[in-house]
Amino acid sequence: MSSVVETVTELVTPILEKQNFELVEVEFVKEGRDWFLRVFIDKEGGIDILDCALVSEQLDEKLDAMDPDPIPQAYFLEVSSPGAERPLKKESDYEQAVGEYIHVSLYQSVDGEKQFEGTLKSVDKDQLILTVKIKTRVKEYTFERKNIAKARLAIQF
Repeated sequence: MSSVVETVTELVTPILEKQNFELVEVEFVKEGRDWFLRVFIDKEGGIDILDCALVSEQLDEKLDAMDPDPIPQAYFLEVSSPGAERPLKKESDYEQAVGEYIHVSLYQSVDGEKQFEGTLKSVDKDQLILTVKIKTRVKEYTFERKNIAKARLAIQF
C-alpha cells in the first residue's frame, strides 16, 4: 500500500505545483469490500469542486497511462479538500497551526488520557505545548512529538 501512496504522490505533485495547490495527504485504504485512493489538496483561500475535478481528471489520466498498472485492484479515486479538521502532518502544518484549536491523539497516555483538545501554544521539532481548558481552569501540557499518533485542526464548540 505504501508503494501506491508513493507512486500517486509522485504523479500528483507536478499537477498540484502547476496549479499552486498543496498536497496535504494521499491515502489508499480498504473499507468493506472497496478500495479508496484519496488525495487531499489545499490552496490559499481553500479548494473548490472545480479544483478537485481538475486534479482528479489529470491524475486519472496519468494513472491510466501507466504500464504496468500501479493499482491492479479496482478502486475509487477521491480528490477533496482536507476540510475544517485538516490533519497536521508536515512541520509547516504545525507551524501554521500555532494559536489554533487542535486535537491531539497520543500513543501513550498523559494524566490517564490519550486525546486532548486545546490551543497550540508553541511547537518545535521535539515537542509541542497545548493549552487545554478543563472546566473552569486552564492547564498547559507539553507533549513529546514522538508520542503524537495524530494531530489535526479541531472545531471548538
